[in-house]
Amino acid sequence: MTPPEISPGISPATSPGLKHGVGLIDLVMLGAGTAIGAAIFTVLGPATEVGGSGILITVGLAALPMVLFALVYAYMASAVPSTAASYEWQRRFTHPLIAFAIVWMRVLSNAVVMIVLARVLVNYLSMAIPLPATPVMFAMFVLIFALNYVGVAVAARAQTVMMLLLLAIFAIFVVAGAPSLKPGLLVEATAGGWLPILAALPLMIQLFLGIETATEVGDEVRNPKVVVPWGVALGLLLTVAVYLVITFTALSLVGPAALAASDAPLLTAAEAALGRWATPLIIVAAVVALTKSMNAIFLVYSRFLFAMGRSGVLPSALGRIHPRFGTPHVATIVAFAASSAALLLPSSLLFLLLAVNVPTMMKYLGTCLAAFNVARAHPEVHDQARLKFGRPTVKVLSALGVIAAVVIAALGFSTDWRPYVLLGVWLALGLAYYGWRRRA
Repeated sequence: MTPPEISPGISPATSPGLKHGVGLIDLVMLGAGTAIGAAIFTVLGPATEVGGSGILITVGLAALPMVLFALVYAYMASAVPSTAASYEWQRRFTHPLIAFAIVWMRVLSNAVVMIVLARVLVNYLSMAIPLPATPVMFAMFVLIFALNYVGVAVAARAQTVMMLLLLAIFAIFVVAGAPSLKPGLLVEATAGGWLPILAALPLMIQLFLGIETATEVGDEVRNPKVVVPWGVALGLLLTVAVYLVITFTALSLVGPAALAASDAPLLTAAEAALGRWATPLIIVAAVVALTKSMNAIFLVYSRFLFAMGRSGVLPSALGRIHPRFGTPHVATIVAFAASSAALLLPSSLLFLLLAVNVPTMMKYLGTCLAAFNVARAHPEVHDQARLKFGRPTVKVLSALGVIAAVVIAALGFSTDWRPYVLLGVWLALGLAYYGWRRRA
């Protein structure tokens, strides 16, 4: 079955049944809330071991590729906002096969990232009380499924509440650590030279993945051509600010050696400022951060399945909309089932992270290709963009984004090749299905 051809000047994702329940604050919290999740609680230790105090600079450098991707996403969202945007843009402006291949890998990686976040969440909860990992992870999936089944507004508001709570907890940590802040760290950060700063970069990039999530619910946003780009920009600024302040405070409190030696670096830093209150505070922060990240990932996951069902490359039932809640309820059920099935995958955190990051980079690559093609061959779409970049500027940003995505995706191969094999087998199965469906 061949996907329907749609004129590039008309939004293919306009579905009157999807409810417009998402505002600017919700989008900011959706993007920032996706990024500020597991990484802040785990990556500071290994990153400090590699980069020392230089990770203060690495945080800023790690944001640069995401600034590049965010500019491309914001440009596309200001021209053709859409639900499951990174799929729809690739399908319309590159090629349906490329769009299918990339988003098919995302179908697997979104299930995997749910497992990564749930596993870290259980680890933090177990600091307070021993818990059976698999039943607790499954219970979290049920909760998130229920939130997303009844409406995007409910899921988005829950995201906003959780994000505000997390920011309040981080503020307590920073205020408690304020007397120990060491401005001299900014000088110390460069003392070891640029090699350790750059060596920590692949780890610190993990902090910003998912910031573009705000673009993936375009059909469910009021005035999306204006609101979505602002949501992306403000979400990125908030994320950078949070990470810089948290990193600076943690380094000031305990120093790079203590952070590098800790299995729970943020907890180690909090104990220096808050004493016995540190453990419950950080446990609550971790649970909130991870739950809201899972909520955001799940919301986008179901939208990808919905868009693929609607376009005809997956069963059309996935494109159905609930008559009461206005949600893609069949896609939401399938996303829940796939996340639950991923509980059977290996428990190695490194394996799981690589299985997530490679498809994410391919998604960025595909969106950058779509933006390049819009600037090159679709002037009527380019002229619709509210973000007024010149066409040469869009081409340069897109080309740099493609290069950055390829380089970042390749970085992990020498660390563990198994996720690449898993993704290759999954992609081969998807392409075989795609070929069969086109012939059917």
